[in-house]
Amino acid sequence: MTPADPALARTDATPDDGAVPDYVQALERAASYLNAEQRAMLRRAWAVGAAAHVGQSRKSGEPYITHPVAVAQVLAEQGLDVETLVAAILHDTIEDTPLTRAEVAAQFGETVAELVDGVTKLDKVRFANRQEAAAESFRKMLLAMSRDLRVILIKLADRLHNMRTLGAQSPEARRRIAIETLEIYAPIAQRLGMNLVKSELQDLGFRMLHPWRHAVIEKRIRSQPLVRREALVQIEARLAQRLAMEGLEHRLVGRVKTPWSVYTKMRAEGRSFDQVMDVFGFRVVVGSVPDCYHALGVVHAAYKPLDGRFRDFIAIPKANGYQSLHTVLFGPYGSPIEVQIRTGEMDLIAERGVAAHWAYKTGEQDAGNSAQSRAAAWIANLVESQRGTGSSLEFLENVKVDLFPDEVYLFTPKGDILALPRNATALDFAYAVHTDVGNHAVTARVDKRLAPLRTKLASGQSVEIITAKSALPSTQWLEFVVTSKARTAIRQQLKQLEHEDAVQLGHYMLDRALGAQGTALDRIPMERVDAFLAENRYSRLEALLADIALGNRMPAQVALALAQPPDATPDAAQSTAGAPQERILITGGERGVISFAQCCQPIPRDDIMGYHTAGKGVVVHRLDCPNIAEYRKSPERWVPVDWAREVAGNFNVSIRIEVENRPGVLAQVAAAVAQAESNIDKVEYLERDSSIAVLRFGIEVTDERHLAEVLRGVRRLRAVQDVQRG
Repeated sequence: MTPADPALARTDATPDDGAVPDYVQALERAASYLNAEQRAMLRRAWAVGAAAHVGQSRKSGEPYITHPVAVAQVLAEQGLDVETLVAAILHDTIEDTPLTRAEVAAQFGETVAELVDGVTKLDKVRFANRQEAAAESFRKMLLAMSRDLRVILIKLADRLHNMRTLGAQSPEARRRIAIETLEIYAPIAQRLGMNLVKSELQDLGFRMLHPWRHAVIEKRIRSQPLVRREALVQIEARLAQRLAMEGLEHRLVGRVKTPWSVYTKMRAEGRSFDQVMDVFGFRVVVGSVPDCYHALGVVHAAYKPLDGRFRDFIAIPKANGYQSLHTVLFGPYGSPIEVQIRTGEMDLIAERGVAAHWAYKTGEQDAGNSAQSRAAAWIANLVESQRGTGSSLEFLENVKVDLFPDEVYLFTPKGDILALPRNATALDFAYAVHTDVGNHAVTARVDKRLAPLRTKLASGQSVEIITAKSALPSTQWLEFVVTSKARTAIRQQLKQLEHEDAVQLGHYMLDRALGAQGTALDRIPMERVDAFLAENRYSRLEALLADIALGNRMPAQVALALAQPPDATPDAAQSTAGAPQERILITGGERGVISFAQCCQPIPRDDIMGYHTAGKGVVVHRLDCPNIAEYRKSPERWVPVDWAREVAGNFNVSIRIEVENRPGVLAQVAAAVAQAESNIDKVEYLERDSSIAVLRFGIEVTDERHLAEVLRGVRRLRAVQDVQRG
């Protein structure tokens, strides 16, 4: 248990002695917006919680109940409803005390019990632990969040109070909790628009993780030079005067930088402390949206704006509901002035996010525009994406991607706005529109110009996706998409396509093996097939066929078991050895169950053979592969394969090049490969001395003729002494 806030009054009073401790009075003052009946319910929750936690204390020696009451106070300061405050007081009871969920539900209602239960699941998550169990707990917590957003609000308040009172923990625990806070909880608070909570979590996390750096930066911020303070006053006075002259009712405040924001900017931009601090920041709060644009004109008249630094988050709000006008001005002494202009309502939402004007299940919130509905939509999207994710660790990584604060805002052809993470591509946009659009995407039009699906998008662009029914996802798409929705959908579709291919290939291989026994799959009695499936624990025939294709079952053995009568002995079955086998023709469109060996890298027109490999399916090798002698020891795994008449796609191959070791040679070779219309995957030095260098290029070619063309182009270079496939 983490220590209590030293600022809290020291008392061991319990509800039994009639005294109301100072920390409970502080909660009641913060929750003064509740009616008398609700305040009585809050007092009753404290009594139940104190009785449940009796005998438990924090490391500081305080009664443990001081912590959940302090968490409820944090939420009361945000204006949350009484059910949330009661659940906050009781959030540790189910896990740490004899009090049961049923008892909580009986005394305070099912909603409070559901909230406490959801927070209890979330308390079990340890984000620093990257093991599957922790990630699976995160999945369960997300489902609780999707049912009621207040679960995460209670957890954020719990983490905030723990961070405020972290001093008594060991250095290792402080570091772990601080990293957890900076990597997960602060970004979640930002994603929910709760900037006040986010800023405090970041600052406290920074203080615990790097106490010396935090202290130095904080001291420098406090001891600003006189010149800067005078400049700040001068700018503020000029802006206030201009706004007043225009008759604009306003509130003008200087924005104070936090140690964390200064530190991250110094690291991200490679700037010194003085360079970061040489920026003045102001917030202008006015009465209405028209007043915001009026104020924008006023500040632009007071100081010249910097070209290209204006952002309109009122017309196009951020995904978390944040709205404001941002502009940067030329200030005196050459210092930039960052100005944010917003209404009072926008200012409240910018600070509190989903906690602003909490209207839970009352019908008061705008169906699509409230911070709560936007947050609910975000979480619902995460829940939808996790259903198609096989690994909990993979899902946790996807969620981390979705917590990126920087976004780009894009327009559909109909004028709708989509928000995507920074570095999102046209393919991410396609999946954001609809999963089917992404799965069948061919190319894109960005600002009415054709562009590849891997094109990175910038705010303000209009994007149209061109689709084709025959188009399907490829594994290469995973290399450039950045959103979790796109990544999950692509993986899910690839698995489905691979399964379909595996079933088809398994059917073909089993039929061929049964043909050698003088029968076929459709001639085997269904009772015998069902008995074989049950005996080998297969739910369906398709699962058996996929297992055959993947090399986990040998088709000849399955054929023997199915073809022979139940009372026959193994000797009665014919052997498939030496039976003529039809070749599998490779078209280049195979997915998953047919792959190409990296040891010899076969390409179209090579003489090839297939080897049935457990877990991999049919692996194609060249007949002159150095490993072929080993494969001859298992002739039953050989699969006849050949190239189809028409083969599409690019195939990986390596070439070994001996060149003069002098500047510019690598660029010449790369240019020659590119001129032959081949892509370079990788380059490595095999040998290197003062005069000669031996390199290996990994390239992509369509077939043997294309490879020969690449080799000829490279061989023509004067600096090249030898080149061969390698």
